[in-house]
Amino acid sequence: MKGRVLRALLGSLAAALALSASANAASKPRVLAVRFSLEINPVTQDYVNHQIDRAQNDHYNAVVVLLDTPGGLSSSMESIYKKELASKIPVIVYISPKGAAAASAGVFVSEAADVLAMAPDTNIGSSTPIDQSGGNLGSDLRRKVINHFAAKLRSLAENHGRNGNWADKAVRKASNLTEREALRIHVIDVLAPDLPTLLRKIDGRVTIPNHYRLHTANAQITYVGPSFFTRLLNTLIDPNLITLLFLAGLAGIGYEVFHPGVVLPGALGAVALVTALFGFSVLPISWAGLALLLLGVALLVIDAHVTSHGALTVSGLISFVIGALMLFRNAPAPYHANVWLVVSIAAVLGSAWAFAITKAIQVRRKPVAVGAQTMVGEIGEFRGDGQVFVRGELWRARIQDGESLRRGQKVRVDRVEPDLVLDVEPVEQPEQAPVS
Repeated sequence: MKGRVLRALLGSLAAALALSASANAASKPRVLAVRFSLEINPVTQDYVNHQIDRAQNDHYNAVVVLLDTPGGLSSSMESIYKKELASKIPVIVYISPKGAAAASAGVFVSEAADVLAMAPDTNIGSSTPIDQSGGNLGSDLRRKVINHFAAKLRSLAENHGRNGNWADKAVRKASNLTEREALRIHVIDVLAPDLPTLLRKIDGRVTIPNHYRLHTANAQITYVGPSFFTRLLNTLIDPNLITLLFLAGLAGIGYEVFHPGVVLPGALGAVALVTALFGFSVLPISWAGLALLLLGVALLVIDAHVTSHGALTVSGLISFVIGALMLFRNAPAPYHANVWLVVSIAAVLGSAWAFAITKAIQVRRKPVAVGAQTMVGEIGEFRGDGQVFVRGELWRARIQDGESLRRGQKVRVDRVEPDLVLDVEPVEQPEQAPVS
């Protein structure tokens, strides 16, 4: 009897412990940690925004963006920080790991967060707008653009209870701070060596201005990073690679047009061209630059079919260089084609084109090396019955001026008639000296 009672008590205790563990697991906070160590552009914008939406839809207690970026496109930057501001769960930006930075557009993403934190040996700042070439803007335009971005960043910082004066300096004077300087003047909210420590430090904090009470201590952390496809797309929008893919696509399709049936160059050219068009759709391009690029390619092709003594080739190469450099002039400095790469490509194209055209001219000037016309001037042997033996073959022959030939006599081919009959004449045989 006592044994049965004891077993019942033990069973009840085990069930209670199981229920307690289940309840604790259910009540344990969950945090989605999003690794973001890339430039800010349309590809990475979609990645970050998708992860913020995922955290909301899956009912995480908070989403943490582990930020390390040199900046990027202002349009993508605005898309990300607007997503942060509209989020229904707390968004925490943590500039980490050691050595990381939130520069340029990354400062706006940081200041839009409900909580902004930094790891040791990190920095934040340098948000002064620059022109497309990476230099300073003109005086009038500079005032407009800087005033616009300074007000925007100052508003983000002040609305989240942070130092608006420094935000203004970050835009106007490219101010940059270490993590301790940022904490001391209240540019950031907290300093933490790692993410679990950060989540313990901010637990219970009420955010400004959304008044979210954070439940992050001992949270279950789910880490996510850019997928292979995201990294691939991010690589494919490199302006230098886009230019190369565009040229390779045109070359492959052009080869298939002039040599139908080869298939592989055309197929690979189509893939390269579509990939380049994806890059064109992501980055802001100059249509004038694209037109010059196409004109340059067209001039090179035309010069292969007309006699211009190289003038069209030189014009095409100049058009290609200017077009490639203008192509991404509407994008910020990190997304410009490398000048030396473009010049090198033009030099290689010019050398290859000059070599090809030189060889083509040499071939055109060579005498005919194949066909019946190459028989003219050949020496053969008369075999009788109106036939001569030339180059190991028997040909029908016509003897000029009604001369008669004897079998075995040497003849020279003067002309090849359209009906492939050879006009021949006897070869003068030197008189032999009498044998004494």
